Amino acid sequence: MSQQGQAGADSGQLILEKEIVDKVTARFGDKAKLAYVKPRRVRFNVSKDSIMEFARFARDELGFDHPISVSGVDYPKNRIIDVVYHVGSCTNDRYRSFVLAFAVQLDRDDPVMPTLIPVYRGVEYHERETFEMFGVIFEGHPRLERLLLPEDWADIPPLRKDFHIKGREE
Repeated sequence: MSQQGQAGADSGQLILEKEIVDKVTARFGDKAKLAYVKPRRVRFNVSKDSIMEFARFARDELGFDHPISVSGVDYPKNRIIDVVYHVGSCTNDRYRSFVLAFAVQLDRDDPVMPTLIPVYRGVEYHERETFEMFGVIFEGHPRLERLLLPEDWADIPPLRKDFHIKGREE
């Protein structure tokens, strides 16, 4: 593709991204803060109190109906754990190649938030893994139990930055 053709494709893509940002901003205002806009990716930071409403809006109004992943990010210096949802669209052809990310910042000492299973059934195992690896409690989750670690795991969650493998400390 020529540079001019690529520039046209990029500007067309940015139009769709702006459309998503505008729809979310119009609906949520300050409840959803734009974190970034990248080619075919948009991320918002959403409050714990607004996460369920945001997820329903993303699914029902925007057509982001397919959960791709749920992950955690540990920021021990800031005492925060981010829970990040990535969703895509199988039903809205215009957004089919997009990924909408939305994140909730939780207090690292009390990482509790509502489960999004009522909105995205497919997050069940992703949330279980995030519970297990980061210690996030998803209120209302029907099976919040160990998935990968032994049932008798007694150490801190292994993907927190202050976890150290015993025998490998320097």
